Amino acid sequence: MNVHSAGILCYRDREQGLEVFLVHPGGPFWAKRDDGAWSIPKGLIETGEDPLAAARREFNEETGFVANGECVELGQLKQRSGKIVHAWALPMDLDPVDLHSNTFTLEWPRGSGKLREYPEVDRGAWFSLAMARQKIYEGQAAFLDRLLEHLAKTGSEK
Repeated sequence: MNVHSAGILCYRDREQGLEVFLVHPGGPFWAKRDDGAWSIPKGLIETGEDPLAAARREFNEETGFVANGECVELGQLKQRSGKIVHAWALPMDLDPVDLHSNTFTLEWPRGSGKLREYPEVDRGAWFSLAMARQKIYEGQAAFLDRLLEHLAKTGSEK
């Protein structure tokens, strides 16, 4: 059985064009990675949980922001790991300086017996679509295309 996660891709229009909000995973495994390491804020869907409700919950847990408003479904993508990611788009403007993530505990370095606490997300940022394509985890890039398709259909694209 595949693991399912859900997340929200926030976007905003600026004079210079469309921007999307991505987050960088916290912890030692990702500390020195940048290009190809960023993600939409997302997390696991609990058993019996509505996927959109999970996306909103995870968005709040990973960023500290509340994802209010009407979300547009962007479908799902299967990652190389086999995980299925469900995503929604939401127009929203937020300040990455105010990001506050929940934390997790990890033994680091491995085998050291030392438990350390890390944020699930160590930072967030707004990116142009061109830069987002460089930063986002490869398995999620198609969500950017789906967002553009949605905006083109609704006439919202700059």
